[in-house]
Amino acid sequence: MRHLTCVARLAVAATVLTVLAGCGGTEPAAAPPAPAQPSEAAAPTEATEAPEPSAAAPVDACALVSKEDAEKLAGTPLEDPLPSGETCWFTGPVSGPVAQVEVHVGDGAKKILDIDRDLKHEFETLSGIGDEAYLEEGMVFVNVSGVWVAIRLVRTDDMAKYDERLTELARTVAGRL
Repeated sequence: MRHLTCVARLAVAATVLTVLAGCGGTEPAAAPPAPAQPSEAAAPTEATEAPEPSAAAPVDACALVSKEDAEKLAGTPLEDPLPSGETCWFTGPVSGPVAQVEVHVGDGAKKILDIDRDLKHEFETLSGIGDEAYLEEGMVFVNVSGVWVAIRLVRTDDMAKYDERLTELARTVAGRL
């Protein structure tokens, strides 16, 4: 019985809202403002203000690094990419070996670099790649025209042997930006 009371109340409320919505005012529409007289200073409006430059379209992290690129870097087969915002994840199969490639684009990539710098990580400057590029253990950062990309490789073996692959992938990504 209580259920019917709630349903009845909802029906009455819906009916009242419908009636009220149909009771629009009959007031005439306000007249448009009179044009400014030549002696009046024109206030800036949307039509007279210069348009702001549009932000660049976001870069697709999974388009910057293909599955083939990620597998070449990791040296093992990887699962299909998993996009998440400005990040793309490639993970190794559950059967192993342990491997993961992360691609971060934009402010998040730059933030990772800033945090690693604050933590006093060691970096190698990579010349000739984008506007600037840096290599650290298991990770590479590249900046092209203000767009930052960070690529992280996770493996359980000696990470130094992947430096050349990380550097080459940074060069490839810089060319794609």
